[in-house]
Amino acid sequence: MELTRETFARMIDHTLLKPDARRGDIRRLCAEAVAWGFGAVCVNPAYVPLAVWELVGSGVKVCTVIGFPLGATSITTKVAETEQAARDGAVEFDLVPHLGALKEGDAAYLEDELRRVISAARSVAAGAVVKVILETALLTEEEKRFGCRLAVACGADFMKTSTGFGPGGATEADVRLLRAAVGDRLGVKAAGGIRDLATALRMIAAGANRIGTSSGVRLMQEWGEKERYL
Repeated sequence: MELTRETFARMIDHTLLKPDARRGDIRRLCAEAVAWGFGAVCVNPAYVPLAVWELVGSGVKVCTVIGFPLGATSITTKVAETEQAARDGAVEFDLVPHLGALKEGDAAYLEDELRRVISAARSVAAGAVVKVILETALLTEEEKRFGCRLAVACGADFMKTSTGFGPGGATEADVRLLRAAVGDRLGVKAAGGIRDLATALRMIAAGANRIGTSSGVRLMQEWGEKERYL
């Protein structure tokens, strides 16, 4: 796919997950997403109804986070959170799995968790997209591959590099690892520390087809500057 300004903008999940975000901040985020043609906004579950309201008719999707940012809530809690967010209008769900179970290699627990959350999303929101966040800075390469295998087996749609709240963000090496692990079966979302256009383009070159960032406007402004010099 040719990377044009428009296709690049649609790859961006314009994100605001700060704990002190206010309603005015969410409205601003949504207005920016519409103005720049972003693919989605990503907000905490409490702000899903507001984001849905602000984006009616715009074509911008509403994404939310599940079990965020630690992944340490129970499966039942994650399922309930997913169902409520879907009823509120979210259509994309970025799930933090139980990272301790992942490091222990507990496939049975993780498969149960992933399948139940994915089922919950799709039973309420038609065409729901579920992205599995690996928090790659906490995992070994084999643990990352293990997480990818489980996500593929359970029918997830994307792998995502990090929450942005962990000890490290997206790296080109991790994006390449995730892409190699899932092939063309799943998408790869690079997120965490992507604050300029050059970094975003390196992530795409490494295999990402979605970019999660709170710096979407800056990226698009830099794209405009680049076009002026071509």
